[in-house]
Amino acid sequence: MSEYVLEMKDVYKAFPGVVALNHVQLQLKPGTVHALMGENGAGKSTLMKCMFGIYTMDEGQIYIDGEKVEIHNPSEALEKGIAMVHQELQPIPARTIGENIYLGRYPLKKVLGLFTVVDHEKMYADAQKVLEEVRMDFDPKKKLGELSVSQMQSVEIAKAVSANCRVLILDEPTSSLTQNEVEALFRIVEDLKKKGVAIVYISHKMDEILRISDEVTIMRDGQYIGTWPAKDLTTDFIITKMVGRELTNLYPPRENVPGEVVFEVEDFTSINPRSFRNISFNVRKGEILGVAGLVGAQRTELMEGIFGIRSKSKGVIRFKGKEIEIKQPKDAIDHGIAMLTEDRRGSGIMGVLSVADNISIASLNQYVEHGIVLNHKKIEELVKVNQEKMNIKTPSSKTLIQSLSGGNQQKVLIGRWLANNPDVLILDEPTRGIDVGAKYEIYTIIADLAKQGKSIIMISSEMGELIGMSDRIMVMCDGRVTGFIDGKDATQENIMELATHFEA
Repeated sequence: MSEYVLEMKDVYKAFPGVVALNHVQLQLKPGTVHALMGENGAGKSTLMKCMFGIYTMDEGQIYIDGEKVEIHNPSEALEKGIAMVHQELQPIPARTIGENIYLGRYPLKKVLGLFTVVDHEKMYADAQKVLEEVRMDFDPKKKLGELSVSQMQSVEIAKAVSANCRVLILDEPTSSLTQNEVEALFRIVEDLKKKGVAIVYISHKMDEILRISDEVTIMRDGQYIGTWPAKDLTTDFIITKMVGRELTNLYPPRENVPGEVVFEVEDFTSINPRSFRNISFNVRKGEILGVAGLVGAQRTELMEGIFGIRSKSKGVIRFKGKEIEIKQPKDAIDHGIAMLTEDRRGSGIMGVLSVADNISIASLNQYVEHGIVLNHKKIEELVKVNQEKMNIKTPSSKTLIQSLSGGNQQKVLIGRWLANNPDVLILDEPTRGIDVGAKYEIYTIIADLAKQGKSIIMISSEMGELIGMSDRIMVMCDGRVTGFIDGKDATQENIMELATHFEA
């Protein structure tokens, strides 16, 4: 018997115009957590999709318990004990938890010796056992759509456990979880380790990696860099290996000088009584205003209200001293306001369209000639300028945006809004799910925009990001503004104190 439950050797995978995996290897020991790290575009997810049968390797071998195997599709992967919880969940909300867990492999029974039907009684009984096994107090007959995103992710893990997996791939499992939910996930992971399951853990969060992992494999530009025991690693060492250079400073120097007030919000209140209320703040020209708060603080809801996505019951918005009315996003865009949404895949990119389409979609009216014809030459110039300005890595402007890494997708979305030359940019979690190298590039873009005189409102759940990038920080709790902190005076402690300032 091999000491490894699964090995991938000399894996090579290419797509048109790009080599995604260049002779990569991976070795998984039973009962361990093996972190897979690298910048966006390093090839981590591609390697896992080869293991799970979503992609077919051009070259390379997979061994399970020392025996060479072939995996042509996810069904074969599941049969061989490999399960995967994807970063982008694909639940069926209208069906029950039990039905989602056993989707595609329902237990069957004969009726009257003639008809084969789903054995619902057995399915729900088995689902109940699996949910208890992973410490989830859910009714398996409950509709999946009634759960939160984090709870749906827990159901996905239960689904993997129900398949008696020996290898479990977790791709960015904590990107949408609160701290309490992260702790619950870690307890599940520890339980699975004790049962001998090998877990591949993909994450950009260094503290999680160093805490939960036994081994760490680092990839860069589709190549295998090395594997090390997690206990021997430091954050600086991991970053250096990931990006191929030392990052002496996580945040770029800022040369912006905030000027006069250009954007004001006064007494802004949601039509929903449980959302934001009585919000007042302003933003200066060339200022980066950070927005802090815990889950449920209603930061995103407030910005969506300002941008015309949500309805308000009262409140005034002033732009350059003049009161403006925003009833829909088009009104905001017409007034020089742009918004980068929190959910990049759900409400940001248009995955089936090209990079060029995604960059130009918000400014197409600038490229219409004779009322009906698009000037594609000018659109290509726009795309080329954005590719160079923001270092967007893509084989061509015709490449589908869904095939780019998260960091490059985010840069495309920023380019989309910059094509309109806005004065105010609302950035909601601009670096979520992005590696440390791509984060620095995004930070540099934000700092440069502020230097040019753009007013930036940046929501972030990362304290270090807010402190490192903001001129001022507005803190919210339970739908209210609880205080403002000058960027120079901001600490994790004083931000957290205001973020937990609930009304009695």
